[in-house]
Amino acid sequence: MPIAPSDILLTGRVVVVTGGGAGIGRGIARGLAAFGASVAIWERDPDTCAAAADEVGGLGVVVDVRDAEAVDAALARTEAELGIVSILVNNAGGTFWSPLLETTENGWDALYRSNLRHVLLCTQRIARRLVAAEMPGSVVNITSIEGVRAAPGYAAYAAAKAGVITYTKTASFELAPHGIRVNALAPDLTLTEGLAGLAAGELTEDIGAGVPLRRAGTVDEMASAAVFLASDMSSYITGQTLHVDGGTDAAGGWYFHPRTGASTLGPA
Repeated sequence: MPIAPSDILLTGRVVVVTGGGAGIGRGIARGLAAFGASVAIWERDPDTCAAAADEVGGLGVVVDVRDAEAVDAALARTEAELGIVSILVNNAGGTFWSPLLETTENGWDALYRSNLRHVLLCTQRIARRLVAAEMPGSVVNITSIEGVRAAPGYAAYAAAKAGVITYTKTASFELAPHGIRVNALAPDLTLTEGLAGLAAGELTEDIGAGVPLRRAGTVDEMASAAVFLASDMSSYITGQTLHVDGGTDAAGGWYFHPRTGASTLGPA
């Protein structure tokens, strides 16, 4: 069948966005809702959870997705109120400065649980329900440019995000016979509350100077890619990591010199 505008619509589908209370997750939730999906926000923070759910006219479920029993309970409530979940966005995560020689075992474990463990828990639980119901689905994992390059001071975070990329490939293969697609989005600099926190609130106009498109991305641009991967427009795409990064990954370290505009590799 030829493609049609309706192929991008998500009407009648139930979506879970983890960590959807703020930042990229909230932007993705808005985007999915705009294309017709019924959205459940799974978020630890009660205030942002409620606000995000109200914004998209969806369901807010306060849950720590690092906890298996909590995930099971959140899924049961979501299904009871909205129906079977066919689209999952594994967005929850976080990081902190942790130089390699100073990283503790507790710090390493915390970053693993925040950025990788929940990807297994949520994907597994929702995929089991889809398989039992003989329904297709789409999983979108949010990884990072740091999963494919050196990240000084963020080794544990980068390792977890690299794990998300490889997990995406294996999960896509194992779930393919069931019609469940698994893909990932890898942002670079994106204008969010989290980025502002890492920058101590000082986001200058040249923060994206090292990006080939010469600017940071926005949460709405991440949402556009998520809607595509969630919809039938990407029905033959699985196991892929889409870099929504302004060209950073493709550039391989090259950038445009901030003063001369010349193609540059190395110090400015």
